[in-house]
Amino acid sequence: MLGNFQKTQLRIEITASASAIRNSLQQPEKLAQWLVGQTFTPGMPEQLHTGFQFTTWTGPIAIHHQVDVAKPNCLRLLLSGGIDGFHEWYWGEGWVQSRLEGVSILPLNLGHTLSLLSLRQFLVN
Repeated sequence: MLGNFQKTQLRIEITASASAIRNSLQQPEKLAQWLVGQTFTPGMPEQLHTGFQFTTWTGPIAIHHQVDVAKPNCLRLLLSGGIDGFHEWYWGEGWVQSRLEGVSILPLNLGHTLSLLSLRQFLVN
């Protein structure tokens, strides 16, 4: 994999319930609404579950995801392709925390920040 090892961890407050946050992260239909700039594999299930695999595209760059953990307050995705690493999400009432680590040529810190801001805006509306 070409690129640099990068890591970013963010925690933000969101005026939303834990269940609303969970649905926004684990239901692909909702995930696709706020995750700006990414296209998803067709035929996604209603809910992400452990072992499920899918691909997203950021422009021409494919990122393969394998759901490693999907629990009521946690989601962990193993990444390969455009990012070789992982993405973890934890949440509760009014907050979400996310950690992204991997090797990539993509600017992970910028994308990570924009994703969390987009999630916050989606949940406010």
